[in-house]
Amino acid sequence: MFLDPYIPFIGLIVFGNIENLILSSHGVVKGANPIILGILSIICVVFWLFIGTAGTNILIDYADIIELIGAIAIIILGLQSMIQSIKYE
Repeated sequence: MFLDPYIPFIGLIVFGNIENLILSSHGVVKGANPIILGILSIICVVFWLFIGTAGTNILIDYADIIELIGAIAIIILGLQSMIQSIKYE
């Protein structure tokens, strides 16, 4: 099936998109222009789609390691965003 190579990365796809929403909302809270932030977010998502597609084909043997590193990055960025949000309240 077409999506079989991406199954090992399903967690990163789901939580990465949630993290993108958290970081975008954090940017709006900090005073960023939501339209510019939305456009930049879409550009980043498309950029990562191309990198992810090519990377999956090349590095599928390392899917577990990549998912672990991605999960750690998502957790760190999420915590950082929440901590900074609490500081400004």
